[in-house]
Amino acid sequence: MDPGALIAQYGYLAVAVGCLLEGETLLALAGFAAHSGHLGLPQVIVIAAVAGFAGDQFFFWLGRRHGGEVLRRWPSVAAQAGRVHALIERYHEWVIVGVRFAYGLRIAGPILIGTSAVPAWRFALFNAIGAAIWAPLIALSGWFLGHMVETLLGDLRRIEHWLLLALACLGVAVWWWRRRREPR
Repeated sequence: MDPGALIAQYGYLAVAVGCLLEGETLLALAGFAAHSGHLGLPQVIVIAAVAGFAGDQFFFWLGRRHGGEVLRRWPSVAAQAGRVHALIERYHEWVIVGVRFAYGLRIAGPILIGTSAVPAWRFALFNAIGAAIWAPLIALSGWFLGHMVETLLGDLRRIEHWLLLALACLGVAVWWWRRRREPR
């Protein structure tokens, strides 16, 4: 089957699901696919921002409702809770926006913020700001990568299948490497 057709058919769904969780690699790949004409860049950005916002809201409420249980399940995250709460108390606006960009904290960050005293409406506001910055920044990085590759290699249509396969493999390798490095 044609990879371009697969991306066109399932790309937006993949962006939505991926951005509910972590999604940086997938979002950059979607930006690349938008440069190749398989997806629309504005649609990718909007879907990523909405899904990223919704995912962080879910994890915030998970922390708010079941934070103690979640922290008991992951003692390494619980060990950092005091330090993180001190940061949240002092700089909660920056922490809420920045946690989206912090390696390894995309899920744990909103859960920890949910266990803090930050009001839900304040988290939602700064989470929306973070999603509005994050989605275009990451998607455009993929789009510009596509532009750079096209400048270096010429018309991508002739090698598009191989390039998309290589980028997908790279994305899987990055995901696997990140998961492998996380403390158990």
